[in-house]
Amino acid sequence: MSTTPKIRVGHLKITDHLALGVTNDKVAKEQESFKYFDLETQAYRGWNPLASDFKDGKIEAACILAPIAMELFNSNMPIRLVLQMHKAGSTIVTNKSAHIEKIDDFKGKAVLIPHYLSVHHLLFDKLLRDHGFDIGAGKDVVFDVVAPSDIPEIIEWDEKGTVGGFIVAEPFGSQVVKAGDGEEFRISQDIWKNHPCCVLVVREDVVANNPDGVQEFTNSLVESGSFITKDTKGAAKIGAEFLSQQEDIIESVLSDERNKVSFDELFPVIEDYDFMQTYLTETISAMSKKIDLEKFVDTQFAREAGAK
Repeated sequence: MSTTPKIRVGHLKITDHLALGVTNDKVAKEQESFKYFDLETQAYRGWNPLASDFKDGKIEAACILAPIAMELFNSNMPIRLVLQMHKAGSTIVTNKSAHIEKIDDFKGKAVLIPHYLSVHHLLFDKLLRDHGFDIGAGKDVVFDVVAPSDIPEIIEWDEKGTVGGFIVAEPFGSQVVKAGDGEEFRISQDIWKNHPCCVLVVREDVVANNPDGVQEFTNSLVESGSFITKDTKGAAKIGAEFLSQQEDIIESVLSDERNKVSFDELFPVIEDYDFMQTYLTETISAMSKKIDLEKFVDTQFAREAGAK
């Protein structure tokens, strides 16, 4: 029986978490082994169940939306942000039944986001506010939260066009477009270039008691990010299985010349998180309050791993 500590990592089946999938694939194929920990991955359908299990100690680490991680830290959960999982990676897609051609056509519609505590909320809110929209119940646009994996079905069945569109991590946007139920309106890069989104957060006791294991894991994720950048076809094949998605959709996302999602800049940038938490507290009151990012973000592992 192995006495090596286990690190159970929660994630969603989204392209943003593909580096974890590549690492998991390398371990499964015995192309990589870890000396200081055993890796176990756990997929979730939505962000709230993932956050709940993380808080309850059922997993030791999570690939999770940065604002949710900040809110958990604010609630005195002892966790540390050790790596950025990706940059960018989301798409605004309009519902074909809503007949939206320009941004003003969103007025009177609902817009779907994956969580109030998300960069998606920030990005769509900023886009609308910059065009003079009032946001909220009874105003120009209302945001509704839907688990990413449920969005394609909601759009498919919304024949009346009540939902104007959505912003979500790939590949669900591309999935809706391929199905003929929606059209790409913006990619998140257009609103905030190379924005952060999901991060790797690890319980503080794991960081303290098994820093070698955390370092091994971080090293592997950075290498997996480089692999995705260099071999989109190979990464898409792994992603199709890990994310339960069609391989051609994953490949189209990874090979998009606009750099829809990137995995070659994984070093945590505190200034980016500060912009995010400032907007989510001061502009839309989604977060409880700002946190001390210097205490939350631990860059030592990313630096040692050579993350850019």
